[in-house]
Amino acid sequence: MQPRSGGRRSPATGQEGPERLVSGLAHDGRGVIRLDQGVVFVEGVLPGERVHLQLRQEGGRRVHAELLARLSSSQDRCRPPCILAERCGGCSLQHLALQAQRLWKRQKVIDSLERIGHFTGLEDCVAPTRGSGNGMGYRNRAILPLERTADGRIRAGYYRKGSHRIVNLNQCPVLDPRLDGLIAPIKQDLESGGWPVDRHLSDGGGLRHLALRVGHHSGEVLITLVSSRADLPGLEQLARLWLNRWPEVVGVCLNLQPNPTNVLLGPLTSCLAGQDHLREQFAGLSYRIGADSFFQVNTPMAEQVVPLMLAALAPQGTGNLVDAYCGIGTYGLPLAAAGWRVLGLELGAAAVALATANAGINGLADRTRFSVGAVAELLAGALVAADALVLDPPRKGLEPGVVEAILAAPPPTVLYLSCDPATLARDLARLCGAGLPYQLLQVQPLDFFPQTSHVECLAVLRHP
Repeated sequence: MQPRSGGRRSPATGQEGPERLVSGLAHDGRGVIRLDQGVVFVEGVLPGERVHLQLRQEGGRRVHAELLARLSSSQDRCRPPCILAERCGGCSLQHLALQAQRLWKRQKVIDSLERIGHFTGLEDCVAPTRGSGNGMGYRNRAILPLERTADGRIRAGYYRKGSHRIVNLNQCPVLDPRLDGLIAPIKQDLESGGWPVDRHLSDGGGLRHLALRVGHHSGEVLITLVSSRADLPGLEQLARLWLNRWPEVVGVCLNLQPNPTNVLLGPLTSCLAGQDHLREQFAGLSYRIGADSFFQVNTPMAEQVVPLMLAALAPQGTGNLVDAYCGIGTYGLPLAAAGWRVLGLELGAAAVALATANAGINGLADRTRFSVGAVAELLAGALVAADALVLDPPRKGLEPGVVEAILAAPPPTVLYLSCDPATLARDLARLCGAGLPYQLLQVQPLDFFPQTSHVECLAVLRHP
């Protein structure tokens, strides 16, 4: 790299480092800067800003860049509302104004569909990103890793960016504020209790994570301790103490995760005190949500999906609908309440049990049926008489067997709710286009996760 006049000397390379322009944002929210050697990604910078970098060659042509100074500021830059934003890895976009975040997320969806799915003409197909509120205080759930320091203190928080080191916190601006007041006293109680804390399972195991969940509408709270072992004497007494101390806490649970894995929750959850679920209202219905249930963390945004689904299904009237990856019935039950006959498919038996119970609570048992098993295995038979299909898969998207089942018996309408534009684009390319049954009508980006780079999407597919 040749030096340019007006630059500053880089101690890592011995060469002068010129001003660099941030040309865009990568999929994870890092700034993109193009060099002669290639592209580097830098945390905390925004498109249009000029920066000084320290460059290091890391084998072959790979270059690592460290930000030395930001020389100009984007008009979309804002002051992060969290004092830990620059260290904590929980959020990546607090320095970007909320409206600009939503514009970027729409473009991220378009870029994924073009680059991975090879779709064209997307400006009219991809709607503006829908959001709710001011982007703070929206998370109804937190799972915080725990550690005990050498002096016996308990730390809890999200990981520092790019590491497994905990940034200790007692409150979080994106967390529902009703949960903030619980973090510090729970840490203090765990600290004084003397239980082993070993999230890495390096010293025999013990407590690993603290999970908190609140009903956005009901205000009920569940506390769950995740541990590698159950032999923690005195924990039940502490659970009863928490129930008596905080009226909003309706249950305290213990989840066992004995495996050295990044999967946060294990398969077994027991109730230490109170009940193993909280009650919540969603889209006008009543739900029981378990300590280990999947439920969208942004309730107001998740509720916006229901009318979008109903509008997309309206041309067909009502009929038979398959709800694949149905969970506890989050979306299948409101669709059943609107007149659809719903068959839910879900791998987790505990989720299906809750979905069945939730259907009964809402008087929808006669319009719903739920089956336990791998979606790819259940779907082929389920689609024979289906008029519509709802897909809400995990981040990895659809298994090949699911795509094959859809292609073998394509229902007229498919609604695909995705939490990853990349896997969405891959899967849509397998279903839409020349020689394939579906036309992509619309993609609606949804800002379920403000202050982060994540974006949810609802894609509407129609089979002529």
